[in-house]
Amino acid sequence: MSSGTVSAAIIGWREWVALPGLGVPAIKAKIDTGARSSALHAFDVERFEQAGRAMVRFQAHPLQRNDDYLITAVAVLLEEREVRNSGGQAELRPVIETQVQVGQAVWTIELTLTNRDEMGFRMLLGRQAVRRRYLVDPGRSYLQPLPVPPA
Repeated sequence: MSSGTVSAAIIGWREWVALPGLGVPAIKAKIDTGARSSALHAFDVERFEQAGRAMVRFQAHPLQRNDDYLITAVAVLLEEREVRNSGGQAELRPVIETQVQVGQAVWTIELTLTNRDEMGFRMLLGRQAVRRRYLVDPGRSYLQPLPVPPA
């Protein structure tokens, strides 16, 4: 292998991922290298303080076109960040840190919370999350196995 060769796993433009720290066993994510940050569909976002730490509680429907399946999650609020949405409008979003699982690989990412109700995917996995981990094949989907919780 030459020094200019990259050795990385390949993912498609959409993959099943899990967010184990948030209680999401599986969610379809669009892999979007055009988006810097990752985003999760969230609503009823409530900021509060616990033991001197800024926290956020929110609800999410992780499955597309299924509003019956609901999760409620709590996470440490890292910051509020201005993010441009797909329409180019700036939006102030809560940012949390959580683990993501693609296939058997698990790592920590930053995740912004926003209403993605009108979007095709409830989650967007941005380029910071996949950088130096995966090459993206934009013509293929679901190249990684369904996430299975580590034993």
